[in-house]
Amino acid sequence: MSSAPEPTLRPLLRRLSYWGKFDAADEQALLNLPHRTKNIERHGYIVRERERAIHSCLILSGFAIRHKIVVDGARQILAVQMKGEMVDLQNSFLGVADHSVQMITEGEIAFIPRDEVRKLAFAHPNIGMAMWFDTLVDASIFREWIANVGRRNAHTRLAHLLCEFALRLKVAGLGEETEYELPMSQEQLADCTGLTSVHVNRTLKALEAEGLIQRRSSRSVTIGDWKKLARAGDFDSNYLHLHEDEAALA
Repeated sequence: MSSAPEPTLRPLLRRLSYWGKFDAADEQALLNLPHRTKNIERHGYIVRERERAIHSCLILSGFAIRHKIVVDGARQILAVQMKGEMVDLQNSFLGVADHSVQMITEGEIAFIPRDEVRKLAFAHPNIGMAMWFDTLVDASIFREWIANVGRRNAHTRLAHLLCEFALRLKVAGLGEETEYELPMSQEQLADCTGLTSVHVNRTLKALEAEGLIQRRSSRSVTIGDWKKLARAGDFDSNYLHLHEDEAALA
C-alpha cells in the first residue's frame, strides 16, 4: 500500500516548529492553509518592489534573494532564502512590498493568501508567536549583514557569509556545516557583500590558499577548519538564534 503524499506545507510546519510548540490543532490548521503552488524559473520574480502583496510566499524548493536596486542600477542583495522559509511574511501586514524577491535557482513556491495567514496567526496564538519570532530572526540577520558590509573587510565579509550559509543549510537539511553546494554565483556574492565580482574571486582564492576552504567546483565549498574560518569571518552564530542543543553548533 502506498503512503499518503507529504502535505505541501510541511516545510513551513517544520520551520515554524523550530520557534514554537504546536498542538495537533495548530499543526492541522497550518497544513490546511489554502494555497496554490507554482514553479518559478531561475531569475523569475516572486514579488517586485512596490507591488501590492496579496500572498505570503513559502519556498518549497530552490533559493531566492531579497534585493533592492538603487538609482544607478546597482543591486544590493539583502538576504538569501531557502526551503521552508516565508520570504515575505511581513507583507501579511505591511501590504506593499518594499523590496523585490527573486529566484536565483529554479524552484517551487506556495502562494498563501495573506488574509488567511493573518487569520491563522490570530486564531492560533502559538503559530502567531512562531511567525513573529521568525520575522525577528530575519531582522537579526539583516542587522548582521549591515555590520558585515559596513564594517568588515572583504576577506572577513566573505568568510562570515560562508559560515552563515553552512549553519543555515545544515539546519534546513540542505547541507553540512563543513561541506555544501553554494547556490550563488560570484556576481551574486558580490552583491551580498558590496564587492566586485573580481574582488570576490580574488578573496575566495585567498581563503582557499590559506586552507580555510576547498572548492572542487565553482559552487562547492568544503570548510577545512571550521573554527579558523569562523575566526577569519568574525563569526558568532548568536544572531541566528539557534537552539543551544542544535546539531549544527556541535
